[in-house]
Amino acid sequence: MPENKTAIYEKLNELIALLAISEISDDTANTLRERFDKALNKSAAQPENDFSIQLLVNNKAAKRAIRGRLISRIVLILISIVMITMGLAMIIMPAPSVFEMYTIFYFTKDDGITLMDLISLLVILAGVFFLIRGIYRPAKK
Repeated sequence: MPENKTAIYEKLNELIALLAISEISDDTANTLRERFDKALNKSAAQPENDFSIQLLVNNKAAKRAIRGRLISRIVLILISIVMITMGLAMIIMPAPSVFEMYTIFYFTKDDGITLMDLISLLVILAGVFFLIRGIYRPAKK
């Protein structure tokens, strides 16, 4: 990068010397100024999104935003683990007869898949969804 910087300064000094000895009209000066501005805008790093602009502007705010996203993901993962555990516990542990609302499929005369088991399965699936969502974030477009 330093070699590139010195080469740019050398070429800029040559351009300034050349412009100093030549007579330029206002139209030509405006055209050169526009081309120079376009070249500078192309070479400048263009931020891709608002977050990278925030990184450039304020490092403290960027660290706070990164920390907030990390804490959000950790909390989402913990909630999902609790939901999965709770759903499995609801299926394994015997429920009172008040909660055994309706038996959908009987294995034996006294045992089968109840509506409470299906609700527990929904809780487990929601926990798995939140776990996947907490671990793998989709890329923003």
